[in-house]
Amino acid sequence: MSMPAVDTDRCVAIIPARGGSKRIPNKNIRPFAGRPLIEYAIDLARSSGLFARIVVSTDSAEIAGIAENAGAEVPFERPAELANDHATTAAVLEHALEAIAAREHYDYACCLYPATPFTTPDDLRAGLSLATTSGAASVFAVTGFAAPIWRAMERQPDGSLTMVWPENRDTRSQDLPETFHDAGQFYWVPVAGLLDAPALLTEHSRGVVFERWRAHDIDTEEDWMRAEAIYKILKQGAA
Repeated sequence: MSMPAVDTDRCVAIIPARGGSKRIPNKNIRPFAGRPLIEYAIDLARSSGLFARIVVSTDSAEIAGIAENAGAEVPFERPAELANDHATTAAVLEHALEAIAAREHYDYACCLYPATPFTTPDDLRAGLSLATTSGAASVFAVTGFAAPIWRAMERQPDGSLTMVWPENRDTRSQDLPETFHDAGQFYWVPVAGLLDAPALLTEHSRGVVFERWRAHDIDTEEDWMRAEAIYKILKQGAA
């Protein structure tokens, strides 16, 4: 994929991987199709050729060891206050960039989640290209909703269903606006911009569109089983 000339020595990958995952215990190092999940993100970053450094932010010595063996750096320990259920990704990324003095050394950072077995180097290149050409405050992977959200329903206390937007009751699906959600894969950000105003979704964000079958935000056992089954089928077909 062609893109504007970018000095990749000025790009850094940050992989956030805390150890206290509750919905899927040890999620970031649990074997996914035979390999620790975080290895997919590290291999993706390495194979893209886009990064001067690949840094893992973690509070877990076990995750740190696996990450280093896979070729990433773990130059600091994430503080406990950024390793709980309430810490935001923007705050974790801000801490990591400050810890490695990124403002002085890097122009762009890519926050790359560990659960990225379906993301490709071309996806990362597309994100960086969009970030550098659009001047966006952030660029991240998005995918479309399977059904129009404008015809959403909610359950009432008595069990009945009512439309959230009843004015769309008789509107054809194809006549409703297409909507997207964060696919939970990666975020490209200008380092200085993120450090000045730590936020990943702003009115100046742009999206790289993923097909729904590739957009797996793995947060539950059901998510894991579905994603792993699809991945194994794809690998068997490519063999």
